[in-house]
Amino acid sequence: MFARRLQQVRLARNLSLDALAAKMGGMVTKQALSKYERGQSNPSPVVLAKLAESLGVRAAYFLADPGIRIEFIAYRSSPRLLAKEAKQLESRIQHELESRVEVLNLLGKSDGSRVPVGAYSVHDHKDAEAAAENLRSRWQLGIAPIVNVTDTLENNSTCVFDIETGVNFDGISAKVFDDQDNLKTIALVTRANVDGVRQRLNLAHELGHVVMIVDEDLDEELAAFRFGAAFLMPASMIFQEVGEKREIIQLDELLFLKRRFGLSVQSLLHRLLELGIIKESYYYDWRSLLNKMGWKMHEPEDWPFERSGWMKRQVLRLLVEGVIGVDQAERLLGQKIDDWMPESLVQRKEFLKLPIEKRRKILAEQALALAQHYSTFSEEEGPIGGGDIIDY
Repeated sequence: MFARRLQQVRLARNLSLDALAAKMGGMVTKQALSKYERGQSNPSPVVLAKLAESLGVRAAYFLADPGIRIEFIAYRSSPRLLAKEAKQLESRIQHELESRVEVLNLLGKSDGSRVPVGAYSVHDHKDAEAAAENLRSRWQLGIAPIVNVTDTLENNSTCVFDIETGVNFDGISAKVFDDQDNLKTIALVTRANVDGVRQRLNLAHELGHVVMIVDEDLDEELAAFRFGAAFLMPASMIFQEVGEKREIIQLDELLFLKRRFGLSVQSLLHRLLELGIIKESYYYDWRSLLNKMGWKMHEPEDWPFERSGWMKRQVLRLLVEGVIGVDQAERLLGQKIDDWMPESLVQRKEFLKLPIEKRRKILAEQALALAQHYSTFSEEEGPIGGGDIIDY
């Protein structure tokens, strides 16, 4: 357990053995750390405490069962992604999901039933289209454009987060189970800091991998992209906006649709092609033109990257409601609470950590001070030290 957990959190922190040894101030060597991870030796209590401090976890983390099992569903990456890089990515995802499931458990919301995992059998691309329409109906999204895909997914029992990594990784989807094999949640992970339109389609694409079971003789990636495009851009809405058949479509109209649906011009054109709105020859004419314009890699009118604020919001909620303490909140977020929490709330949580007798003494002193303060005012001055009471 210790060896596996040590390697997992080291990789999650994106540290090499050399870097971890340096962060520990040379207390142990790279070779000693390697032996720990291979299970060939165990650290002393002093070294264990230093390991925990350097990696930002509690010492108990190394001996605790993670309590979850992750089943990766799809992995979109370049063939150039090395096995070592893939292992590091999976370790980072595992570490992040442990914290998220812990928060879900505290909230009493760790139930993945809102996501119909593997509910749609897909025999052709039209089935993928129908699956997207059905899921939008199930989540009561209507046919209007989705303003924020990340918020929509998180409101439907889905963990969404991004990872800083190289260009050899696009996204991954996973199912998360507890130790009783109950589905807790699903996770959709994308690469950080890509253009927002790419992020949105990546997330919808990964969602397709989760909810569909695709026939073996059908290209699963193409089916997932069809699902993703249909999820973001329902056919009925496109026919309403564009029409059922078009011989010519202007660039300004494509840019308008990009702003409306949050999809790239290239994805929009492909969507018009797969719905039979434009002909294949016209589609390839546009592809050629976009290449000449230099839009294949970068289009104008970038869409902002959608940042997930779910973890911070929920941890803050648990903190101010007294469900967790400051130490646990900082561990879950991996940062100091006073970096983003109002000082008054930090002081309140620190006050609540004091022994009850100490708290009573402080409250009694404050009550006495307030009584002396207000006793100095006359009735003419009013209850707040003079002036009229203003009724807002």
